[in-house]
Amino acid sequence: MTYILALDQGTTSSRALLLNKDAQIVAIEQREFRQLYPQPGWVEHDAVEIWETQLVCARECLKKAGISAQQINAIGVTNQRETTLIWDRKTGRPIHNAIVWQDRRTAPMCVDLQRQGLEVLVREKTGLRIDPYFSATKIRAILDAVPGSRERAEKGELAFGTIDTWLIWNLTGGREHVIDVTNASRTMLCNLVTGQWDEELLDVLQIPMALLPTIVPSSGVVGTTDEGLLGGAIPIAGIAGDQQAATFGQTCFEPGCAKNTFGTGGFLLMNVGEQPRGSVHRLISTAAWQLENQPTTYALEGSVFIAGAVVQWLRDGLQFFKDAREIEAMASSVPDNGGVYLVPAFVGLGAPHWDSAASGTMIGLNRGTTRAHIARAALEGIAFQSAEVLEAMQLDAKTQLKELRVDGGAARNNLLMQFQADITGVPVIRPACTETTALGAAFLAGLATGLWTSLDEISALWRVDRVFEPAMSNDQREHLMNQWARAVGRARNWNK
Repeated sequence: MTYILALDQGTTSSRALLLNKDAQIVAIEQREFRQLYPQPGWVEHDAVEIWETQLVCARECLKKAGISAQQINAIGVTNQRETTLIWDRKTGRPIHNAIVWQDRRTAPMCVDLQRQGLEVLVREKTGLRIDPYFSATKIRAILDAVPGSRERAEKGELAFGTIDTWLIWNLTGGREHVIDVTNASRTMLCNLVTGQWDEELLDVLQIPMALLPTIVPSSGVVGTTDEGLLGGAIPIAGIAGDQQAATFGQTCFEPGCAKNTFGTGGFLLMNVGEQPRGSVHRLISTAAWQLENQPTTYALEGSVFIAGAVVQWLRDGLQFFKDAREIEAMASSVPDNGGVYLVPAFVGLGAPHWDSAASGTMIGLNRGTTRAHIARAALEGIAFQSAEVLEAMQLDAKTQLKELRVDGGAARNNLLMQFQADITGVPVIRPACTETTALGAAFLAGLATGLWTSLDEISALWRVDRVFEPAMSNDQREHLMNQWARAVGRARNWNK
């Protein structure tokens, strides 16, 4: 039997999944790692800890399944996007903690860039908005924070990478310094049309070219693992940022097909084909994937910064429950939100608002409000944010979605999925395998090595678990969205 090993490096944990040719999960292993908060609004990771937890997961996965490296056809890598680190090429040691995609420390830098009139240039070249979310200003922040690092970067002594780059560097013993086109497209430095680093943007943002990795396709062999790591040299053949990997894992291969991943954040992507499509409704354009020797497929994307993380906040911050899975029963114990609306703008608001100054806000509290109402409002807040993105996406694409495919941890919450269908008026389809991020990485790797020979063969492996049909009236939907808009307005104007 031949297997694919998928490394799924996320925001709060590292995971490894072993899949067979039928895309069935044979073994899975997960390790959480520390979240570091040096200052309010700052979020960091220890990149060495990320690598160590990822390697442990891979080894334990093989051990659980009782297989050797020789039985693994290839490795696929998928990762939290935009998270940025710089390391010493000689020692392989990071010069600074990784700055996480949620981090907002570069908000003043972004405002300065906007004041310089660079918003249009950045949007036209990269498909992105100037925002702390993306990697470019994080690179500058590290170079500014570490004395002498800019000079060392210009000399080629340092290496920048997103987490895929870091993992592959370590997997190959420092032989390969690469980034795939999907992760490169999230840096605010990559020209979306050419798929290469843009020298004008590098100059404007004061980032040395010598720091950057080589951009490669999402599907294609880029190197092999050091034999000592997993017991043999295994081809690394698939790479994609987590949301693009999930889109591929959901088999959204046709233009107009869309998925929403409910993870730490919420990320809705729609396949728009082989030409990037600009957004007039404050979404972003991004590379969806590139298969070897084929044109890039592009997507429209709306990013919700806080989705499942609001459940973690209720669990850890407010101690509403001990296990995140308890929220569904708690929220279901009341018939509605009791007039409570929770806008989880803990790190600002993403699409379609792009307001880094917005603050987490809860309105509608009264003496009858219980923990159950707040729990329900938290879940509904995830769906409301996604509904805003979906409306903007349909306007940009000039098409009405027929369905929305969902995945991620919170997609297992039936109450949330039903409300998502109700508030969008679109059927929500949950696949039998919700591990679509890892599945996408595996598919990309297996395509490159011939384990699967076509997209049609992969599509045949995708199966439905449950369809949530919308059951809310248009009047009720409009009323709830209007109330949500009022709450968002409070969140955006709390300090004005």
